[in-house]
Amino acid sequence: MSATVVGGAVGAVLALTWIALGFWAFVLVALAMLIGAGVGRIVDGRLDVRALADAVRGRRSSS
Repeated sequence: MSATVVGGAVGAVLALTWIALGFWAFVLVALAMLIGAGVGRIVDGRLDVRALADAVRGRRSSS
């Protein structure tokens, strides 16, 4: 699946959620999608949690 198709599907799900259930349900679904995407990247090995934590703490990854 291309990024365009995935982006369109995500947009459609969020738009339908907002229309059918309201703003706060939209926010909850968007947050769940972001968390799911993050977990998926960690499982695939495309997101280094240690480097991310260092960046959040303000530490530099290179010298």
